[in-house]
Amino acid sequence: MTAMPTILQELPSDLDQDRLPRHVAVIMDGNGRWAKRRGLPRIMGHRQGVDALKDLLRCCNDWGIQALTAYAFSTENWGRPHEEVTFLMTLFERVL
Repeated sequence: MTAMPTILQELPSDLDQDRLPRHVAVIMDGNGRWAKRRGLPRIMGHRQGVDALKDLLRCCNDWGIQALTAYAFSTENWGRPHEEVTFLMTLFERVL
């Protein structure tokens, strides 16, 4: 089974290294809503978000981008259901 291409893999491979940033920052938002729109549990959206972040990390490495910041959990997120917060904390521990 082959992996599905991501938008990052579809970008030109001959990017001008001098025009790339040294630091990229992302806000991990909308993963739960993404899953819900597809009839999936919110945690599946969080897992997909981690996969997307891993793809971005690989691209940053391949392209020589030195730093990646991921904002993944705000103070408002503590108000989510306990099971979801626990899942997210466990996911962060495993991924980080």
